[in-house]
Amino acid sequence: MAKLASRAIFPTSLQFGAMPYRFLPSGELEILLITTRRSRRWIIPKGAPIKGLKPAKSAAQEAFEEAGVRGVVAEKSFGSFRFRKTLEGAPSILCEVRVFPLAVKTQLRQWPEEQQRVVAWFSPQEACASLNDEGLRTLVARFAAKMGPKPRNKKARPKPASPFSGEPSRQASAQTEIG
Repeated sequence: MAKLASRAIFPTSLQFGAMPYRFLPSGELEILLITTRRSRRWIIPKGAPIKGLKPAKSAAQEAFEEAGVRGVVAEKSFGSFRFRKTLEGAPSILCEVRVFPLAVKTQLRQWPEEQQRVVAWFSPQEACASLNDEGLRTLVARFAAKMGPKPRNKKARPKPASPFSGEPSRQASAQTEIG
């Protein structure tokens, strides 16, 4: 009889994530990243499926709760990445995150997790350099290559100077929620 290869079976958790993005008046693409609550690493908003919501809407809800943004979410996932989640006092689990692009229309002044996370806008190159997860870095780079810069708006104004000297473009928007 042929010997079967044995493979360790790891519990896998499915999550849905949003890749919040916007185009500046100059046509430059920016990606919104957030920090994790514990280790303060840069990631995208993501979380477990929310009962009663389709995957894209679940991703958009995570973006609202974790990053305070609202917008138009793509119904189809752009791709996925995997990471190992470590929980205190428990074995780590492998998570697969399906990522949905979210064109940001509104950035709120207040949102549920504003005291727990840092939110910042990055150029695609800055975002890739800031991410620790190789799979997510690859996905951001692929997304940026697909989206590319928008044609420059003839009435484009220069990008405002960042209030954070020497840091990536972390422009906080002072908009309020619409609708």
